[in-house]
Amino acid sequence: SSLAMGAGSVPARYLVYFQYLGTDFNGVAAVRGVQRAVGVQNYLEEAAERLNSVMPVKFTISSRTDAGVHALSNAAHLDIQRRSDLPPFSPEVLTEALNTHLKHPAIRVLQAFRVPSHFHARHAAISRTYLYRLATGCPRPDRLPVFERNRCWALQADCLDVAAMQEAAQHLLGTHDFSAFQSAGSPASSPVRTLRRASVSPDPASPFVLPEESRQLQFWSMEFESQSFLYKQVRRMTAVLVAVGLGALMPAQVKAILESRDPLGKHQSRVAPAHGLFLKSVLYEGLGKRK
Repeated sequence: SSLAMGAGSVPARYLVYFQYLGTDFNGVAAVRGVQRAVGVQNYLEEAAERLNSVMPVKFTISSRTDAGVHALSNAAHLDIQRRSDLPPFSPEVLTEALNTHLKHPAIRVLQAFRVPSHFHARHAAISRTYLYRLATGCPRPDRLPVFERNRCWALQADCLDVAAMQEAAQHLLGTHDFSAFQSAGSPASSPVRTLRRASVSPDPASPFVLPEESRQLQFWSMEFESQSFLYKQVRRMTAVLVAVGLGALMPAQVKAILESRDPLGKHQSRVAPAHGLFLKSVLYEGLGKRK
């Protein structure tokens, strides 16, 4: 009977970690419609079609990064329902199968876990960390090594006042209404977030910079950690902290911007370019930290 056909076949839910270079994509989220797949999710779901799930496989993405933004590690959950006579895929086999069928060289599945059927990749995340990379001493775009193109924000200035940036970042730490750093179009119901970490530090020399150019070019990293962020919050905070580093703003003004809760103020309406931003990690309770 038709009843027996489906008997014993229940969906298995997995959490998968994956990374991508965001340059070629219109963001991570799937673009639905007639045009060619352009979101990372489109390619992941296209690869998952080859797993012969009874139901179409949909990825629910933890962190919806914008066009041009990269991810060292993003996460998503998905359900796979195999024919009733087949056991669920092991996480290792799932990882390998997705990578085998992925049609884009800039996406890689890192790891998979079996999770309970009520697990939600976006709601269950307890921490997200973003990395923003800057380069100074780059008067023209063609001064940047091709290997670093689209992987950092190249600034013309020769240096940054890191101490001032660190002082300004202190004002952003803790629980605040971050409306001043939120772009329109945010689905968030509340603008209150808790920023646990905001760091600015010089990077070791890039291995891709020739010795004769390395005196000029200096790389810097900024990291931000929170359970979740508002739409474009990290890129707006970055733009303001860079303005402080360049001497265009005083650290105390960052506190005033935050307290204004006004996203349209002249200093905070700037958004750092997408290509310098990397989602570095998404953490969950009880699931091994990805190294």
